[in-house]
Parts: sequence; structure tokens; C-alpha cells
Amino acid sequence: MRLSAEERARYARQLALPEIGEAGQQRLAAGRVLVVGAGGLGSPAALYLAAAGVGTLGIVDGDVVDASNLQRQILHPTASLGQPKALSAAATLRAINPGIEVRPLVARLTAGDGPALLANYDFIIDATDNFASKFLIADLCHAAGKPYSHAGIARFCGQALTVLPGRTACYRCVFEAPPATSDGPPQGPLGAVPGVVGAIQATEALKFLLGAASLLTDRLFVYDAWRLTARCVRVARRADCPLCGKAGHKRSEDA
Repeated sequence: MRLSAEERARYARQLALPEIGEAGQQRLAAGRVLVVGAGGLGSPAALYLAAAGVGTLGIVDGDVVDASNLQRQILHPTASLGQPKALSAAATLRAINPGIEVRPLVARLTAGDGPALLANYDFIIDATDNFASKFLIADLCHAAGKPYSHAGIARFCGQALTVLPGRTACYRCVFEAPPATSDGPPQGPLGAVPGVVGAIQATEALKFLLGAASLLTDRLFVYDAWRLTARCVRVARRADCPLCGKAGHKRSEDA
């Protein structure tokens, strides 16, 4: 389907990029991305995906907007305080781009409903803020063969990794098990940190939909805003990975 005059005007700067053009923009329009978490990371990721014209965005979050969120979770205006984050996010995204479909789900992702939900999407963005959810997303995406972008933030730092299940290092290759939880109130993050890292997640999703080969795979991007440094740490698939290694394959076969 050819782009309308309105779409040509809206996406003119992307259409001018040889790597995208009209064919690429049509691929984005046909793309389906699920953003799990509508907080600090999910906000910039979803905003940029909507603005870029990704045709279908799923937003999954079971929380409500709290005053402490507003410093960094830019999907949500002050007027959304007390509202479910998924619904607040959907309203913002539809206002940014009414030409896309936004599917909010006010719920937490679970092992039970995850497979059916992931089946509807091409790429998954892990924008969650706890290790239990991150390991769950890694496991669900591996089982479904769905590519995903992991990211995490703390204080002034952030990290990101793109995973193509069965082909590249997975989340459990890098982080085998959740670390011990720490007591006490949260410290940070600086609000702009998830903005940077969430934008990288959006970029990875767009590149995947466009068929780009240069994804952030087998590399952990590490960003330190306080020192203003960024580096990529090489990572590799582990034969002993409990998810994608030989032990993981054996467990799957026995199940």
C-alpha cells in the first residue's frame, strides 16, 4: 500500500534516508512491537516507536502513575496521576500519532499469558524495572523465538543488549541468576538516563523491523551518564547457559 500525502509529510525525514525510503516506512507500518513496562525505559522507547510510524504498539503494565514517576516517565503527564500506566501511555501515544494502533494491557506479564501475548508481535522491548520480570521475558522470548531488547538502569548508569534467540548471546548468558535484593529506598535514577537507554531500545526495534544487520547483539552497551562514558562489552553464547546452552536445550526436550 502506497503512503498517503499525510504520511509522506509526517515521515519525510525518514523517507529521505536511503536505508529507509518508502519501502522501509511501509515495513515499519506493518511492524508490531510489544513494550513491557510503561515506565522510565518504556516511555522514550514507545514514544519514538510511535513517532516513527510503527503500525502496532502493545503496552503492558499493571501499575498506576505515581508522583515519583513523573521525574523520568515522560509518557505520563501530571493529570494522569492515579491512572493505570498502560492507559495513560496509550492516550499519549495516540496523541503523538493517531495513525497507529496502540493496544494497552493493564496487567503484569506472566508465564501463563505470556506466550499468547508474544505471539502477536515481531519484537519485544523489556522495559521492566525488576529482575524477576527480566528473567521471565528472556525465558518467554527464547521459548517463542522472539527477538528482544533488554535494558536496565540504576542511578546514573544503564545497559542494553539485543537478543536473537538461538543465534546470539541471551540475557541468561550474561546474567545467569538474579542478584540478591537490597533493602532500603531506591536511589535514582537520574531521569535522563532511561531516556538515553530507552531510545537505544527503540532504535534496535526499528532496525530489526527494517532488516538491518548491525544490531546490538553479542555486545552489552554500558552507559555512565555521570562520567559521560559509553562502551560495548563483548559477550558470547555460553554452552553452559541454563536457557540457550546445551543444558537448556536438554531441559526443553525433557519437558
